[in-house]
Amino acid sequence: MEPLPVQLDKIITYHKALADPTRFRMLILLAQGECSGGQLAERLHLAPATVTHHAAKLREAALIRERREKNTIYFSLSEYFLREHAQASLDLIFQNPLVEKEELSLENEKLQASVFKHFFTKEGRLIRIPAQYKKKLIALERIARTLEHGRTYPERELNEVIREYHEDFATIRREFIMHHFMFRENEVYELNPEEMWTKWEEVR
Repeated sequence: MEPLPVQLDKIITYHKALADPTRFRMLILLAQGECSGGQLAERLHLAPATVTHHAAKLREAALIRERREKNTIYFSLSEYFLREHAQASLDLIFQNPLVEKEELSLENEKLQASVFKHFFTKEGRLIRIPAQYKKKLIALERIARTLEHGRTYPERELNEVIREYHEDFATIRREFIMHHFMFRENEVYELNPEEMWTKWEEVR
């Protein structure tokens, strides 16, 4: 049997998140609009701690977003990723089994090495932002991996960090948001879980 693709882990996380009646009911409620943790607890007749636990599982699978307003956390549905993971499940099941995955993996390794060689200096600075979409994602991912998970970056601080790799920090910062490497709230930035990043390996 051929090895399963890397994206399988992401799909399994998605289905595990859905495989609980409480979490499913939370998604149904959030499809009607944003709710605070207290509102969800009241409507589902649950303890706030239980809502927090299930919300963490849904956020891990990128199915919900959360924002904080003073001492209240609000949750909203991430419809894009909900639909994307559902479609990815179907694509994986019905994919062509004759695809040469090992060959594709080797091609990706060569492409990544080429981008590192031709677009980065030996010191790791980005010479220029690649115009080709897949190569640009490789460059963005390399820089994103130098940031710390769980750490928040005020915009000015993030600009200075990016400037260490390339002068056009505004473009790279914007690309981080567009391709889900980071999320922004009140001019403060934080890395998304890696399963949310736009994967260059999956670009055709």
